[in-house]
Amino acid sequence: MKEKIYLFGVDIGGTSIKIGLFKNDGQLVEKWEIPTNKINNGNEILKDIAKELKSKMVEKDLTTEDMIGVGVGVPGPVDENGVVHCCVNLGWGVFSIADFLSKLMNMPVKAGNDANVAALGEMWRGRGKGYSSLVLITLGTGIGSGVIVDGKIVTGDNGSGGEIGHITINLNEKESCNCGKQGCVEQYASATGMVKMAKKILEKEGANSSLIAKKNLTAKIIIEEAKKGDAAACEVVELMGKTLGIALGYVACIVNPQIFLIGGGVSKAGDIVLEVIEKYYRMYAFHATKNTPIKLATLGNDAGIYGAARQLL
Repeated sequence: MKEKIYLFGVDIGGTSIKIGLFKNDGQLVEKWEIPTNKINNGNEILKDIAKELKSKMVEKDLTTEDMIGVGVGVPGPVDENGVVHCCVNLGWGVFSIADFLSKLMNMPVKAGNDANVAALGEMWRGRGKGYSSLVLITLGTGIGSGVIVDGKIVTGDNGSGGEIGHITINLNEKESCNCGKQGCVEQYASATGMVKMAKKILEKEGANSSLIAKKNLTAKIIIEEAKKGDAAACEVVELMGKTLGIALGYVACIVNPQIFLIGGGVSKAGDIVLEVIEKYYRMYAFHATKNTPIKLATLGNDAGIYGAARQLL
């Protein structure tokens, strides 16, 4: 029987779908993207993916006999059986993405939450290589997070395990998070949250801040101005770091990972972000977990396709 050594990793986003063709040793053969077609409540998305994968197989002269299968990352809760439990950004309700795509492709399919599989990708071929238990936090428009314990993704009962961005961190918050709760980590530590916090600070005390002159304020700009010493920008970065440092301390008490990884767009700022998170983590973490290393993730936007593929191995 012919050895199956190829597999696809698919990372479904609200705007685009990232795809990678891999060998089973983790070698990336090729990567590319297609647009996410969300018409008809996302009914065309998996069909588009299947069409694209089949086309690539023809191009590479591959058959199902060469393929281990397809791994998929989805921006929503996914349980261990590959059932999506509502994915608002794509228009999906509850259904088995694994079964549906498997029938289209005539090969095995594994599906998981996008942040969870990104953590798996970092463990396989990124900064988490060599570890069996880690936590990945991705700082972007929102906060994604993936928890791996003893090499296994923590999905929880319905795929909502590891939602660190929605730990309540401020009991006095009046404004609501996108999830409907108040005081979530995401409201202070995501890129969107940092901008909102900056605007609040500027309303109160920002007369001399360089941020006032910025027409389209972003987390990147805030961090750049913090590096220059702007007081308001530094206050935002400190709040972000304190929020995450405390939250990771909570997580460490339950998971006790070997390493924390920080990824996503905000993490591209490098040491200033890492240092402030680490400062508050060391300050608030339980004594037995204080020395857990906190490092920057290395795979960037490719973590999702690596991790999606790794689910099959």
